[in-house]
Amino acid sequence: MKHFSKEELGKMPSRYRAHLINSCTGYKSANLLGSKSGSGISNLAIFNSVIHIGSTPPMLGFILRPLTVKRNTYANFKESGFFTVNQVNEAIIKDAHHSAASYDEDISEFSKTNLTESYLDNFQAPYVKESAIKLGCSYVNEYEIKENGCLLIIGAIEHVYIPDEILHDDGWLQLDKVNTVTINGLDAYALPQLLARFAYAKPDEPSKLIL
Repeated sequence: MKHFSKEELGKMPSRYRAHLINSCTGYKSANLLGSKSGSGISNLAIFNSVIHIGSTPPMLGFILRPLTVKRNTYANFKESGFFTVNQVNEAIIKDAHHSAASYDEDISEFSKTNLTESYLDNFQAPYVKESAIKLGCSYVNEYEIKENGCLLIIGAIEHVYIPDEILHDDGWLQLDKVNTVTINGLDAYALPQLLARFAYAKPDEPSKLIL
């Protein structure tokens, strides 16, 4: 087994350390965040840090790197107050990954990929047509992580669009039916396989399969 101490991690080349640390915490969600500038330029960027914050009220969060350089996604939702979260599926991983490229703020990532800009129910921020699961969100708050200068962004979920066939009677979504992918580290994509679904865990009772 390979072992790295804190001191050894600190001495690693930055890119090697980034790959290692981003991979060792496990698979991450893959989502495209859509936003629009005040001048009408749409922006699309892939994120592997979108997390559940709460369901009452429905909220999510994601991590932004320090604002030492301009972040178009941040500038857009701070100005407009809105953004979208679009899950990445197997069919669009190549274009989704390309959205990480650093284009000038006057260039839309939609124009550099085969992804289609879409608008639903008069929501200001663009959705990705090819994404099976789409969330329309409003900016709520941000918290600086003092240890590294990153920001935790909090968004309120205002709209949810999902295919009928993945929605179960209890509200659970079966993501494998739409080939939702995960991210392994920074640049690798995997297709999860559903193994089992269990009932709510109770003390001194064996776990019960429900799917």
